[in-house]
Amino acid sequence: MKTPLSYAGSGQPVSTDTPIDNPLLHARSVSRALNIVGDRSSLLLVYWVFLGVYRFTDLLNRTGLSRSLISNRLKRLEEQGVLERRVSGGQGSEYHLTEMGKDLYNVALAIIRWDKQWHYTPGCVTHHLVHTACGKEFMPLPRCGSCQGDFDARDCHWHYGPGEPDAELTANTQSRRSRIAPSALGTEHPIMDRSLEILGDRWTALTIAAAFYRVRTFNGFQQALGIATNILSDRLSRLTALGIFTRGSQARGDYRLSEEGLSLFPVIVALMQWGDRWLSNDSGPSLVLVHRQCHSVLDPLMVCDQCGQALAFGDFHL
Repeated sequence: MKTPLSYAGSGQPVSTDTPIDNPLLHARSVSRALNIVGDRSSLLLVYWVFLGVYRFTDLLNRTGLSRSLISNRLKRLEEQGVLERRVSGGQGSEYHLTEMGKDLYNVALAIIRWDKQWHYTPGCVTHHLVHTACGKEFMPLPRCGSCQGDFDARDCHWHYGPGEPDAELTANTQSRRSRIAPSALGTEHPIMDRSLEILGDRWTALTIAAAFYRVRTFNGFQQALGIATNILSDRLSRLTALGIFTRGSQARGDYRLSEEGLSLFPVIVALMQWGDRWLSNDSGPSLVLVHRQCHSVLDPLMVCDQCGQALAFGDFHL
């Protein structure tokens, strides 16, 4: 059983106006997290388990994925510590989130917030979650755990942390963008169609993460990611078409996060937090965020916009 790590953040401040050398190697917790969740099939399975679908046959029916693919991804998620298999009497096996898996809750809430803010759909069930504590439909809000203030990408700056950066980006998943059949999503879950475009492909999500570290040019992305030019060109074109990136002037040709892209910051922060807790080593993270308002290392949490209470795993219903 994996246990989360804690650390005392330290390091030299990094100007957020200047690109960080090898940013994704320092932001190793994000890249390590995406080695687990940056896969469309795995992300889709975790989504359904979050919503209470535990049995293999039910996951097969809900997702429309092949039996062999589901078996492969469930086994991988078990090995990675996100899911655990339980024998349920004569009903076969069930797959439940471990503590590590439950700790992805803030990532899920950040995705829901982004999707509801930019792509509100009346029929989307996750756009109408009800907070059990106050009984009201809610929008998750990102807050600094130290001062309870709001935060976004403009409110934070980076510090080098106590840990060493990774030597290289490693991948446990294929770089090719896989496709999920429309039947796997359903009309009540359009959030997954959009989320899979962003997080369901590791290189796409890492490209977005690199942009938050002030990487802006094609050559800069290629150096940070170390991927083939045709793969990078595809991801940049796709993110521009989705409205996550905007293009600069023809002379500069750089890529910048749009307002919609900037609002993905809590998602990247939640991935970083999760990776720091579960996938770091004893030396701690090599990069930390500091909240400008209170000058504390950012300890992000998500709260209910109706009652202000911090949101914990399982305290909602559809």
